[in-house]
Formats: sequence, structure tokens, C-alpha cells
Amino acid sequence: MRSSLNRTLLALTGLLLLIAGLAVLVGSLDLQRRWGFTLPHWWPFDGPKDVLLTARDRTRYRGDGWWWPTVLAVLGVLVLTALWWFLAQFRSHRLRQLRIDSRDGQDAVLRGRALEDVLVTETEALDGVDRAGAVLTGKRSAPRARLTLALAPHAAPDTVVSRLDTEILQRAGGSAGLDHLPAEARLRAVKHRASRVN
Repeated sequence: MRSSLNRTLLALTGLLLLIAGLAVLVGSLDLQRRWGFTLPHWWPFDGPKDVLLTARDRTRYRGDGWWWPTVLAVLGVLVLTALWWFLAQFRSHRLRQLRIDSRDGQDAVLRGRALEDVLVTETEALDGVDRAGAVLTGKRSAPRARLTLALAPHAAPDTVVSRLDTEILQRAGGSAGLDHLPAEARLRAVKHRASRVN
């Protein structure tokens, strides 16, 4: 859950919390009177004795039996959602292990990093590939590869992709006991710094 939408929502949530915190801080420390500035008429806190909810607002629904359970349920859902969202930021979608059918009735386990390292090493050995990166995702029995290739200026992208598919991915899938290893490859050109010749 690290998409651009997630980052945008996190940024907006952080901005709203920052604004709310600053509003409370300015009002509670009475900064407008200490530093001699005026606040807009819509500012929620005017001084240290202001409260978020007036006594009338706090007691309006006190006699209704549904009010406090509803408030507590909504707050509980908000806290649990925020906690889930926070923990989701640290969850890795990288596949740690692959299950391989060793054809003797028992399964073998292959570390995902080992297969990623093989994919990177063999891809970087291709003509025209300057650097490569690989990440395995998916299920243990049905992995998927995400490859990032930095191509040298002389590289032919169609040749690199063809060799990646027919040689490297087939060999890696076969060595891991897979019928095929689905992959997504992202290609980009290497940017070299201009150097001055004396």
C-alpha cells in the first residue's frame, strides 16, 4: 500500500493534523495576545480557556441511549483504521520463500533473495544492461518477478527483453521448479554525467 494515492492520503492527513495541532497550540498558549496579532473570526480557539465543545454541545445528547455508544464505536473504528494504515506502511510485499516441488513427495524451500540475486546477476550479464534490480512478489507457489533494468546507450530494448524472456526467466523458472515465471520489466536509460576533456 505504498502507491501515490497512499502517499497523497498520508500527506493530506498529516497536513490536517498539523493545522489542527497549530490551531490548538496558538489558542492554548494565548499566542495572539502575547505576540500581538489577531486571529480570523472563524478560528476555533481564541484563548486558553476555550474548549472544542461547549457545555451545551457536550450535554445535548447525553440523555439519549444511542449517543455515547455511537461516539465510542466511531472513535474505536477510527483508531483501528489508523493503526492498520500505520502498520501497512511497514509490511513488505516481497516474497521471502518459494515452495518448490522436489518430485519426491516433499517440498523444498528456496529463499526469495537467492532467486532475486540470480535474476539480477544474469540480467546484468546481458549485453546492453548496465544495472538491474529484481523483486519477487505473489504467492510461495506462484511467484511473480518485477525487474528494473537500466539500459546502456547502445542497448537494443527489444533484444534485451527477448533474451530476458527466452533465456533468463525460463532458466530461473525451471531451476525453481516452475512451469513459467511471470515478470514485469521496467526499462530506463542510464544517464551519464558529462565529463570535461582537457
